[in-house]
Amino acid sequence: MAWIHRINHMTPGEKEGLYRLLIPPSLFRRFRINPLSFTDSEGRKLVRFYCPEREETVMVEIKRSPDDRDPIFSIQVSDGNDYSQLNWDFLVVNDPEGERFHIDVDEKGHDTLWGRATRNLKEEERALRAGLAPGQVRRGLGLTREIIAGLEHFARILDIKTIALEALFYHNAIAYERCGFTYFEGLKRMRRIHQAFQDSGDLFKKLNGDSPFRQPGFENTVRGRSWAIHDGVISEIDDGILEEGWFSPKMYLMVGKPREVGTFPGGVY
Repeated sequence: MAWIHRINHMTPGEKEGLYRLLIPPSLFRRFRINPLSFTDSEGRKLVRFYCPEREETVMVEIKRSPDDRDPIFSIQVSDGNDYSQLNWDFLVVNDPEGERFHIDVDEKGHDTLWGRATRNLKEEERALRAGLAPGQVRRGLGLTREIIAGLEHFARILDIKTIALEALFYHNAIAYERCGFTYFEGLKRMRRIHQAFQDSGDLFKKLNGDSPFRQPGFENTVRGRSWAIHDGVISEIDDGILEEGWFSPKMYLMVGKPREVGTFPGGVY
């Protein structure tokens, strides 16, 4: 039995004691959450653990108030292909004080699936102008490195050697590169994307101002490139390496052994 499945068979107290390691410690202090009872000063439980014993997955979610629409923090991990691998399935971090941008639903109220199914262009443009990246409904809290440190600590306790994930957006892949992740699949494509954003490259030429997401100068920033890619520029060029358009690279981190991969050298966010 793999580790998450095994932990999910423990008592509620034992499960929560282990899975609390996935929560960045700064969140307890910042939002005044008791790290033992997971409650606020009014006794309301703000941390939810979803870890039924029949499953090989755990989700940990924190809200500032139980009735809030968006979590402050939500992470899901699951068992990998063997005992030595942990899958990091998704992560959501929201600053509850930040303005909300409704990029998650289109104008008809349908779920956009992060822009994969449909898009809310008006809300995406507002998010872009506010400095957000694709997929964000609110600004984040700057916790990526702290979250990864917690995942590594959790993995070491269980003697897990590898943390694997799929980077949903271009900016996610670059962020994970800078935290020591490298690629199972997608390194060649990421390098080709960088080449195509250079002066006179095929992606560079697409930044012609035809839409808010394709502005000249976007080639110079991680966020700008990510918005252009989200807007479909890759699928519009004729390139043998990038012919399938954008796809989520498969990445991994060797626990305690970060790699140095940089497919956008010197790129600012």
